[in-house]
Amino acid sequence: MLGVEGVQYMLANAAHSPLKFNFGAPSCVPATVFETAGASISVAEVEQLLDDPRIRYLSEMMNFPGVLAGDTECLAKIAAAQQRGKPVDGHAPGLRGDDAAAYIAAGITTDHECFTKAEALDKLAAGCKISIREGSAARNFDALVTLLGEHPGMVMLCSDDKHPDELLAGHINLLVRRAVAAGIDAFDALRAACLVPIDHYSLDVGRLRVGDPADFIEVDSLTEFQVRRTWIAGNLVAEAGATLLPQSTPTEVNQFVSTHVKPEDLRVDDQPGRKLQVIEALDGQLITNRVAVAPLVDEGAVISDVASDVLKMVVVNRYRAAPPAMAFVKNFGLHTGAMASSVAHDSHNVIAVGVTDDDLAAAINAVMDANGGLSAVDHRGGDRWVLPLPVAGLMATGSCQEVGHAYQELDAAVKSWGSTLRAPYMTLSFMALLVIPALKLSDQGLFDGATFEFTPLLA
Repeated sequence: MLGVEGVQYMLANAAHSPLKFNFGAPSCVPATVFETAGASISVAEVEQLLDDPRIRYLSEMMNFPGVLAGDTECLAKIAAAQQRGKPVDGHAPGLRGDDAAAYIAAGITTDHECFTKAEALDKLAAGCKISIREGSAARNFDALVTLLGEHPGMVMLCSDDKHPDELLAGHINLLVRRAVAAGIDAFDALRAACLVPIDHYSLDVGRLRVGDPADFIEVDSLTEFQVRRTWIAGNLVAEAGATLLPQSTPTEVNQFVSTHVKPEDLRVDDQPGRKLQVIEALDGQLITNRVAVAPLVDEGAVISDVASDVLKMVVVNRYRAAPPAMAFVKNFGLHTGAMASSVAHDSHNVIAVGVTDDDLAAAINAVMDANGGLSAVDHRGGDRWVLPLPVAGLMATGSCQEVGHAYQELDAAVKSWGSTLRAPYMTLSFMALLVIPALKLSDQGLFDGATFEFTPLLA
């Protein structure tokens, strides 16, 4: 959203807390040239960031096609990290065999996108560490959990996009609990949760050795891993699930041009004889399928087909006034209303899915009016919810409890309207992430992640 200025903002904000944050230098801003982003970060700027001791690594290199093709900018950013002895995070969903080996040989040290064990084993064989991801939308833990016992020292645990209501229940401790329940030795699970990341990223976190800072948690048992108390540098900072740290009010920064859309702006003209290319969202995965269906047409316009669960999806540029881009998506399940969000990886334009153009426009405009946020609107029932995200259109300023409960209301609303997705808003946020196949939607149009080019909606 904000380029290097945004990274500096986060570094400054983190300094207000004793929590030990460790940052990476963004490697892919913008993620692709096929979407409108709010900023770009050049090789020279990445080098400057990596010179900062607070920047521990190069963040995930999502442009894996660029790495495989020898893109000079991608390789220069990787080289900058290597020259400074800092690791490079990867991002290569579905990459196997020789392609995976070539990507890792370019300097990639981790990958958190594996959704099958076979894929993870290919990457491990090439020398790459695997971060087992269990986020709100992308859930790969069950497929990969046995790696914890089979490849100790080469596996970590991560979330990679987690809704605040789930954080109220726990975080990495819950994955350690599940691993032990699945038969993994407790110390193999704890090694992945604690020691491997400290070693890999050279984190300034104590390990309970003589002379180390006293950074540790106390849990109730080595089966449940319910956190009782937390210490940082010898200071008690949380107890019985509640923070002991004072809350600070952050400065709000943003880059958001609020533009309203009208229902008629969302019209998709039919092209007789052509099939509709539909994005099929998969619950628990970031990859999507491509399906071709006969469009539902009303007065010459392609509309949402609720009976077949093929709903209109819209992405609207948040940085300047521009025509909206439309596509259709399957498996969101709404039978009424619309939902919208300014959390839409990776350029975070406003994304929405809904049943009618009226509801879609209302949901989009609610996010626009808030200069970023999540919304749910159902004209038929007279319902409207908005969760503002005033920091870059991505983050709220309330406590985890406040934001978590507000999100629960939105989540409950769209699920009451028919969505069976476990995390509908998080799933929606990834429908614009072009670097993960098969089909996604940017503010510039429908994109084929396999061929890395735009593709017609009706073909």
